[in-house]
Amino acid sequence: MSKAKEAKKSNKTEKYYNYIGGEWVKSASGEWFENVNPADTTDIVGRFPKSTAEDVDQAVAAAKSAATKWRRTPAPKRAEILFRLGEILRANKERYTEEMTREMGKVLKEAGGDVQEAIDCTYYTAGEGRRLHGFTTKAEMPNKYAMCERQPVGICGLITPFNFPMAIPSWKLIPALVCGNTVVIKSGEDVPLSTINLVKACEEAGIPKGVVNVVNGFAEPGAALVDHDDVRLISFTGSTDTGRIIAEACARKNKIVSLEMGGKNAIIVMDDADIDNAVEGSLWGAFGTSGQRCTASSRLVVHKKVYKKFVEKFVEKAKKLKVGNGLDPKTEVGPVINRQAMDKIMNYIAIGRDEDKATLACGGNALTKGAYKHGYFIEPTVFADVKQGMRIEQEEIFGPVTAIIPFATLDEAIEIVNGVKYGLSSAIYTQDVNQAFYATQELYTGICYVNSATIGAEVHLPFGGTKGTGNGHREAGTQVLDIFSEWKAIYVDYSGKLQKAQIDEVEI
Repeated sequence: MSKAKEAKKSNKTEKYYNYIGGEWVKSASGEWFENVNPADTTDIVGRFPKSTAEDVDQAVAAAKSAATKWRRTPAPKRAEILFRLGEILRANKERYTEEMTREMGKVLKEAGGDVQEAIDCTYYTAGEGRRLHGFTTKAEMPNKYAMCERQPVGICGLITPFNFPMAIPSWKLIPALVCGNTVVIKSGEDVPLSTINLVKACEEAGIPKGVVNVVNGFAEPGAALVDHDDVRLISFTGSTDTGRIIAEACARKNKIVSLEMGGKNAIIVMDDADIDNAVEGSLWGAFGTSGQRCTASSRLVVHKKVYKKFVEKFVEKAKKLKVGNGLDPKTEVGPVINRQAMDKIMNYIAIGRDEDKATLACGGNALTKGAYKHGYFIEPTVFADVKQGMRIEQEEIFGPVTAIIPFATLDEAIEIVNGVKYGLSSAIYTQDVNQAFYATQELYTGICYVNSATIGAEVHLPFGGTKGTGNGHREAGTQVLDIFSEWKAIYVDYSGKLQKAQIDEVEI
């Protein structure tokens, strides 16, 4: 029997705690909230502390107390601890995977991929502890040495979402640590257990007390973290509306802020594309994680010459996708995260059908009976004959809904893809290398795929988007180090006299 089934059968609800200064502690409020399985709301995953601003104050104080010693720890030594963390994550992958599926709903294979992303991120970033490259350069004056290096930012506040409960926290946490920062994480309120599993692994790896802290709860601790005077940086992943509020608050206090927000991503299917491959990729992109990815393929822009054939094949396969509890290995599409999300998605389906007057090709219903009655399930939904400018074509739905849009020329398709306020991910299916390279040049997104879906980032490449998707920063790759470190230019003058740069003339 799995741990999830054992927990439900025992009818015992486990309590979890905040992690502050190396201790697992209750919230100052003394209050708790329940984390439930979105596939079966009678299954309570655990009770978690409902944190307040006071808890954030304590966590930030712990991070501040630990900051100097951690900053002075040599980067290769910090990296050794992080490598041990990767080993711990790998050893516990199966348990973390099942617990993630139970609290978030994504199918087991996807949850395993989420944990693997954290493992990959940890191994990759640990390697940066022996690099963290600056550079040397020639100085303007004789007998003078010039170079630059990275230095940590300070205390970092990390605010993470529900859809990648371990991968996204790791994208923020591990680079912050290797750069020498201390952190306070505000876990996603729908998925606190996965963050706690990551932090427990940090504790086991030997990361010193106070370096990593976690508070659980809702809006209050998040807002307190953003507002705290001792927090130098906020890294946020979530909705564009919330990100804008955070950016404004950080601007008032001159904080560094890194935002990863929404997307309205599109796949272009050219008339020369391998249609079967394009259909498979589009199904994965549209309905993987029940469409709850910022990179989800929520628009399929299909050439008129193959439009009918593509729609028929795509709808046929979408209808056959098995919806159910993600803990069932046969499930292909799990639940959405909560009632609020379900209501929002169903409202957009109504907009597509009634306001936009698009063709509902399949799906469109909430599943509420039988095995579905205690969960948040929605049929994979496909709208066809969608026109540019419709709300379902422009606005982020964040659910198992995709819109198919016809086009006549590649330039028209590119205009459609670029014609939204977001710019995260795009893709093109074609056998023509010229069209492929032209599209990658003209699509104004932070990520672009050829003959693949819009989802599936790799940790050694930069991740992020343009326009309303973010504020120019990139997570993953070495580029993430520019978020969690600041540059210091160093000049060493060994001439034995005052030399005035830009003033003294150098004799030749």
